[in-house]
Amino acid sequence: MAKVKSGEIFKDISKQITESQVWTSTFRHGYADTPRNRVLQIASNVWLHLHPVKMHRHALRIKFTWCMGGITFLLFLSTIVTGVILMFYYRPVGEYAYYDMKYLQYDVPFGMLMRNMHRWAAHAMVITVWLHMFRVFLTGSYKPPREFNWVIGVFLVTFTLLLSFTGYLLPWDQLAMWAVTVGTNMARATPFLGHEGPFAEYVGVTPRYDARSVLIGGSLVGPPALLRFYVLHCIFIPLVAGGLMIVHFWRIRKDGGISGPL
Repeated sequence: MAKVKSGEIFKDISKQITESQVWTSTFRHGYADTPRNRVLQIASNVWLHLHPVKMHRHALRIKFTWCMGGITFLLFLSTIVTGVILMFYYRPVGEYAYYDMKYLQYDVPFGMLMRNMHRWAAHAMVITVWLHMFRVFLTGSYKPPREFNWVIGVFLVTFTLLLSFTGYLLPWDQLAMWAVTVGTNMARATPFLGHEGPFAEYVGVTPRYDARSVLIGGSLVGPPALLRFYVLHCIFIPLVAGGLMIVHFWRIRKDGGISGPL
C-alpha cells in the first residue's frame, strides 16, 4: 500500500517494461554522452551517410549474404515500375478486365513484355524473399539485437505472399477465379470471424457477413472482389510493404549492419 501511495510501484512496473527484451529490441535506447559516441552517432546517421562509412568484410561476401535481400528489393522495384505501366491499360471492372489483359498482351506495344516482366518478377520475389529468410535463419541473424528486424522481415514475407495472392485475380480468367475461390474459402474457417470456424456460433457470423465476405465483398467471387483485390494489390499492400522496407533497412544500419558468422 505504501508503494502505491509513494508511486514506487509504478516506477517498478515501468522499469520492468523498459528493461524487457521486447522493449529493448523494439525501441532504441540512448548512449552515454561521450566524444566517441557523438562521433559514432554522426557516422551511423542514415541521412548524413546513405552508404555506411564502415562495412564488415563478411557483408561483402556473396557466399555469406547470398545477396537475396538486395535482389528481392530490386524485384520489388521492378514490379512497381511495370505495375504502374500496366495500370494505364487495365480497368478493374468485371466486363472489361479480361479483355484489357488481352488488349495489353496483343495490341499494346511491348505490352506482352511488360506483363511478363511483372509476372516473373513477382514469382521470383516470392522465391528470393524465402531464400533471404532462410539465410538469415541459418546465420543466426535473428538473434539480439536484431529480433525486432526479424519480426519486420516476417511481416514483409507475409505481405509479399499477399501481393502475389491479390494479383492472382486480376487477369480475371477461369484460373484466377477458381484459384481465388479456393484460397478465400479458407477464410471461412477463421476462428470467431469465419462462419465455419471455431466459436462462430458465439459471434453470430453468417456466410454473408464473415471474414470471407469482407474480403471478397459478397458470398461469391465477383466484380466486387476484383475491385477489392485491385485496391489491395496496387495501393494498400505496396504502401505498407514499402514503409516496412524503410524501417527494415534503417534498422539494419542501426543494429550494426549485417550480422557476422556464427
